[in-house]
Amino acid sequence: MFAAFLIRPVQRTLRRNVLTGTIYAAASLCFGSNCYLREIGWWKSFRARSGVDGKGEPLPWITYPAIDFLSNRVDPDWDIFEYGSGNSTLWWADRANQVTSCEHDSAWFEFIESRIPGNVTLLHRHTDDGSYMRVLEDYPESFDVIVIDGIERTECAQYILSALKRSGVVIWDNSDKNKYISGIDKLELQGFRRLDFYGPGPASVRGWSTSIFYRQDNCLGL
Repeated sequence: MFAAFLIRPVQRTLRRNVLTGTIYAAASLCFGSNCYLREIGWWKSFRARSGVDGKGEPLPWITYPAIDFLSNRVDPDWDIFEYGSGNSTLWWADRANQVTSCEHDSAWFEFIESRIPGNVTLLHRHTDDGSYMRVLEDYPESFDVIVIDGIERTECAQYILSALKRSGVVIWDNSDKNKYISGIDKLELQGFRRLDFYGPGPASVRGWSTSIFYRQDNCLGL
């Protein structure tokens, strides 16, 4: 009790000084025992430059608010499709029935292929011939969730409707970027509503938006 009485004035003094206050704030953010960033594993992901939690387990490279929302709602019977593969593929595979992920980069495809579990189908398609964007033409009404988090996102969005189950939802990362406005507008014109999750994400010091697009009677209960 007496120690706390002495420490608190010192803490107040440190906070009020510009230099020591900045250092104090940074140390509290990264190392404080009750710090939100420490709890979610941001510091570990920042050092690893990868989407991981505090235990080093895979996380999607989307915003933390979106991860929190989805974590409590993923159904083990769901089938997932991703444009773009990575730690998100492993995260979904640990929670869903089947994951199909399409990757355009050859080196990254080989790296992810060596890590995937048995319920993941990893596809390698090219963008120059359009096969990457059109890959969903082979999967009519197959997926509960389609994730748009690779390249050519606006072009890919043209092919999702036929592959999505009637109750399915679309997750679009970096939806705050102006270059995706036309693709997002088309989704909304097709009757999708939009729910934005803005905030920080793994390994990044900036905030951005991950959006979920849904229709009535969707699998997320929105």
